[in-house]
Amino acid sequence: MHPDPSQLHTIEDWRQAQRDGAAPRALIEARLARLDRESPAAAWILRLPAAAVAERLDALEQAAAGLTVAERLARWPLFGLPFAVKDNLDVAGWPTTAACTALREPALATARAVQALLDAGAVLLGKTNLDQFATGLVGTRSPWGAPASVLAADRISGGSSSGSAVLVGAGLLPFALGTDTAGSGRVPAGFNQIVGLKPTPGRVSNAGMLPACRTLDCVSIFALTVEDAAELLACIEGPDPGDAYSDFRPGLPSWPGPLRLGVPRLPDLDGELGYDTAWAAACARAEALGATLVPLDFEPLHATARLLYDGPWVAERQAAVGALLDAAPEVFDPTVAAVIGRARGQTAADAFKGLYALRGRRARLAGLWTEVDALMVPTAPTHPRFDAVAADPIGVNSRLGTYTNYVNLLGWCALALPAARTPVGLPFGVTFLAAGGADAALARWGQAWQAATALPPGRLAEPPASPPPPRWPASEPMLTLAVVGAHLRGLPLHGQLREREAVFVGEARTAPAYRLVALPGTVPPKPGLLRVGPGGASIALELWALPQRHVGSFLALIPPPLGLGSLSLDDGRIVHGFLCEAEAAQGAEDISAHGGWRAYLAATVAATPR
Repeated sequence: MHPDPSQLHTIEDWRQAQRDGAAPRALIEARLARLDRESPAAAWILRLPAAAVAERLDALEQAAAGLTVAERLARWPLFGLPFAVKDNLDVAGWPTTAACTALREPALATARAVQALLDAGAVLLGKTNLDQFATGLVGTRSPWGAPASVLAADRISGGSSSGSAVLVGAGLLPFALGTDTAGSGRVPAGFNQIVGLKPTPGRVSNAGMLPACRTLDCVSIFALTVEDAAELLACIEGPDPGDAYSDFRPGLPSWPGPLRLGVPRLPDLDGELGYDTAWAAACARAEALGATLVPLDFEPLHATARLLYDGPWVAERQAAVGALLDAAPEVFDPTVAAVIGRARGQTAADAFKGLYALRGRRARLAGLWTEVDALMVPTAPTHPRFDAVAADPIGVNSRLGTYTNYVNLLGWCALALPAARTPVGLPFGVTFLAAGGADAALARWGQAWQAATALPPGRLAEPPASPPPPRWPASEPMLTLAVVGAHLRGLPLHGQLREREAVFVGEARTAPAYRLVALPGTVPPKPGLLRVGPGGASIALELWALPQRHVGSFLALIPPPLGLGSLSLDDGRIVHGFLCEAEAAQGAEDISAHGGWRAYLAATVAATPR
C-alpha cells in the first residue's frame, strides 16, 4: 500500500515511502500542491517554478536508472527529498536577495552547503524569507512580510531564519537550511518547536553565503528530529580550501562519564508566559537523564555578547552591505539600517580593542570546560507578540539574544531543542551549548533529550519515529584501548584516562588465551597480562576510546614491564591494550583463576583478617 504523502515528515518517512513503492516524482508533486495550499504566510521569497523542479527530478531519475530503491538511497541518501534554503545562500541561476528588493542579480554558483545536499539527491523547492541581511532575531524585518510562529499566530516566528523555520515547523518540509550569526538558527527553532542545529564556526563552509558578520556566520539546520539534523550536518560538514574561515576540527564522539551541565544561576525568564515553570521542568528532566546541574554566573558570557552590537563587530555588517546602504538607503528596513549605521562611528582602533577584549574573555572562559561538559540555557527568555516588536524593535530583539549572542564569538556549537508547552500553550525551548568541535557529542545528548521529552515537533500531532541515521557528524580519531588493572573505573590510575578525555565503551573479556599475574612491588598494585595461547584463561577488562592526540602522553606514563600491544577478545575483535613482558612475570602469583583484577582485589580484601 502506498503511503499517504501528507504524512511524510522526517527523512526516514520519505525514504520509507520510496521503499514502499511510491515514486519520488509523485511524492514531490503532492508536496508541491500542499505547499501551494498550506505554506505559512510570508515564508517564501522565491518558489522554484514547477518546470525547474521537474527538470531536477528528470536528472535524478536518469542518474538512478536501473538501480533498486536500496541502491539509489545508498548512493544518494537524500534522493527525492524536498528542502528549502534561506535566501542569503546562493543558488546558481537565481537571485540571492537577503530580503532586499534591490538585489536581483542571479548567482553564478551554488553555496557549498546547498550543493552538498543536492549532491546527496535532495530536491530544492525554493528560497525562504529572513530578517533583511540576516540582521535580527525577530523575523519581522523583510519587505516580503513577517511570518508568525506556527503555534501562535499573534507571536513572531523568530529570525533571522524565519521562513525556513516555519516551513519545517508546519510539517511541510523535512529540513531546511538557515544561517546563524547571533542566534538566527536557534531562536526560530524555539518559537516553532523544532530542532535547530548550529555547528561550530568553520565546521560547514560558508562559501556562497551573503555575509552578515563573516568572522562569525554559520550555516544552520532546521529539522524535526535530532537524528535528521545530525545526518544533515554529516552531509554538509567538512574542510573547504575555498573558504578562508573553514576550520574543520571534530571533537569527542560523546562525553566521558555523567554529563556535567552548566545552567544560569539567575535565569532571565518571562514568568507571565510560564517560562519559569517550563525551565524548572527542563532542569528536572536533565537530572532525570543523569546530568549533574552546575549553577553558573553568566555575566562573563553576557559581557562577551555585548561586543556583538555594542562593539566593533557591527562594522562587519557595514563591510558586507555598507556601500548599498550609502547608495540606496530607501531599500533598507529602517531598523536594519539603524543597526548597521552604528558602525559609522567605529574606528580601526576600536576593532583592535574589541579583538583584545574578546581574546581576553576567551582565555578566561577556557577553564569553563574543566568545570562542565556543556551548558543548558533557555533558547529565548520570552516570546513576544508582533505589537511588542513594533513598539520597541531593537530592545525586544536584544533581549531575545540573551542566551545566543555570545556563542559564535566564543567559537562554540549549539543545539536548540523543544522542551515544553507552557501553561498558556506556547512553545518553550532550551539550547545546549558546548565547546567548539563537540557537535557529535552534543547531538548524542540531544537524541536522549528529545526521546525523553516526547514532544511533537512543530504542528505534528505526535512525535515521529527516530531510527538511527546512516551517517553521524564526524568526531576525532579514537583508539580503542583495553585496560585490565589499575586503570579500571574506581581504581588508582583511572584518572589518567579521564584527564585524557577517554570515553567508556563497555566491559569485555579476552579470548581464552591469556594469563593474569599480580606483579610484585608495584605501586599502586598492578597486574600483568600475558598471552599464552591454547589453555589460557579469559580475563575481564574494560574498553575505553582514547583520543589519538592523547595516546603519546598516555604511553609515556606506562612503566616497564608493561606496554601496549594487540589483544584478542572473546568475540573475535582485536584491540590495543596492556600487556606484560614474559620475563617480569616469572615467579609472580598467577591470579588467572579469579577471571580479572577487580575480582582478585575483592577476594584479597575478603581474605584479609579484620
